[in-house]
Amino acid sequence: MNPFLESIMNVMETMAQMKANPQKPFKKEDNKSRGDVTGIIGMAGEQTKGSLAISFLEPTIVHITSQILMEKISQLDETVVDMVGELTNVVSGGAKSILAERGYKFDMAIPTMVVGKNHVITHKTTGPIIVVPFETVAGKFFVELCFLR
Repeated sequence: MNPFLESIMNVMETMAQMKANPQKPFKKEDNKSRGDVTGIIGMAGEQTKGSLAISFLEPTIVHITSQILMEKISQLDETVVDMVGELTNVVSGGAKSILAERGYKFDMAIPTMVVGKNHVITHKTTGPIIVVPFETVAGKFFVELCFLR
């Protein structure tokens, strides 16, 4: 889990110029999203397989997208949804690099985006889902990890 958290904090600081502060993790007991837009990506390797989901509240991702693109974005649109996919891809790639240094090798799928209030997140494995809420100056987002060994 730590490589993913390290990667998301690094991506938010370098791409969006803001700190992402992790809050207390918890085990997810349902499949409902905590955010309005989610990027999900599957990963598989010899040692483990699983998925990462990053779910943003609408005002949070609109602000983050504005910050990254250095232009005023005022609503959830295709540009914002594309940014969720890009962030999901960059975070998983960063975690993949950290894990490769520790001997774990993964293949990654292409991120899928899901939009809408109370949407369902379907992870690629049936293992426990751990959610780490994050606080930023832009608002909240949630990182979900589900891996099986």
